[in-house]
Amino acid sequence: MQIPIGQTGHARTTVTETQTAQAVGSGNLPVFGTPMMVALMEAAACDALSGILEPGQTSVGTTVNITHVAATALGGEVTATAEVTAVDGRKISFALSAADGKGPIGHGTHDRFVVDAARFMEKLNG
Repeated sequence: MQIPIGQTGHARTTVTETQTAQAVGSGNLPVFGTPMMVALMEAAACDALSGILEPGQTSVGTTVNITHVAATALGGEVTATAEVTAVDGRKISFALSAADGKGPIGHGTHDRFVVDAARFMEKLNG
């Protein structure tokens, strides 16, 4: 498994009612919820690893440090980008960003660990 520093991944969504702070319980306004932005950023990190991990491997998120700096209304399109900044054994670190049509809406860092999917689930269900 060779994960290059600078490898990027992307994810995008159009904000629906089910993704609002109101719907997910993270606030009472009908705007893109912070938990949904975090999930989109994690999806971008997974995309960065797509096609790189060996068969049977996956990654699990362990740390997220995010700042949500601007709101996005219903119908707005949000794009998240994740860039690999460090690889330390099975730990992969990312710089994250998210933007909508008006500009940046969030940024932060994220760590994921590469695991054997079957062994991970076996230990969980053990």
